[in-house]
Amino acid sequence: MHEVAGTFSREARAGGLLLALFAANAIAGYPDHPVRLVVPVAAGGGNDIVARMFAQKLTAAWAQAVVVDNRPGAATAIGADIVAKAIPDGYTIMLTSVSFAINAGMRSKLPFDPVRDFAGITQIARVPQIMVVNPALSAATLAEFIALAKSKPGQINYASAGTGSSTHLAMEIFMDMTGTRLNHVPYKGTAPGLTDVMAGHVQVTFDAIPPTLPHIRGGRVRALAIGGPQRFPTLPDVPTLAEAGLPNYTFQSWFGILAPARTPDAIVRTLNRELVRIIHLPETRRIFTELGIEPLGTSPPEFSSYLRAEIARWSAVMRTHNIRAE
Repeated sequence: MHEVAGTFSREARAGGLLLALFAANAIAGYPDHPVRLVVPVAAGGGNDIVARMFAQKLTAAWAQAVVVDNRPGAATAIGADIVAKAIPDGYTIMLTSVSFAINAGMRSKLPFDPVRDFAGITQIARVPQIMVVNPALSAATLAEFIALAKSKPGQINYASAGTGSSTHLAMEIFMDMTGTRLNHVPYKGTAPGLTDVMAGHVQVTFDAIPPTLPHIRGGRVRALAIGGPQRFPTLPDVPTLAEAGLPNYTFQSWFGILAPARTPDAIVRTLNRELVRIIHLPETRRIFTELGIEPLGTSPPEFSSYLRAEIARWSAVMRTHNIRAE
């Protein structure tokens, strides 16, 4: 019996050693096949623009395809669930934004744990949001828009990226601060909402600067105010929300990369190193500056800590404004 047990123990140790060596080789060769970058919103929005830029540069650096996979719906929960349940081997990662933290604070029942089921890789950037309206609307300034909305309660439609999204929450806070009442029209992402603002089907929305900038310059939408603490060089004539009459109101998004929990530390470090390197490339910083994005590039522990704080902060906002997911 002791001999059999000893033999089994030696075989188990040998098997464990082989598995460890296999895992080590897999990590050392990472990535040796295509990587899926899940974007939990529709194509065309700010998240998607940034994701595709990073996918292109990672593909060039690794000589392995990094494929953007848009999975919109449920205010990022559909895409996030895919990543939470993916094999934690570094081949499925997610670019997400403040909407992830807001959704976690708003929804008591999610198919994943927003903290325990993810590994933070890096916070890529901060992105001030901008309020834009259809140019046919008779409001050239934020003050004029507020006056118009007050004169037509419930008759002006606003687009959001879905119930519980950052753009929904931003407009709810805006209405609370201004005493206005707008009609909420949720979409699966900011891109289709912005399209309908341009078409005149809805009149106003908040969105990130990157996808809105060409439409502002082309006259397809009119910018009323920027949600950051200062104006941006790319839009010097657009005031901040505070300058336009809403002191102490800022609304900024952020972009970050997450992987499934239990992703090996060596792969987390590889991802972080490559992403931070790309963030600090002169070309990336130039593009970010032109788009009104503030580049960051934090460590995995820093981003994980920031994400926990964001979830707690937005949970408190939900309670204050009595906002719950439908």
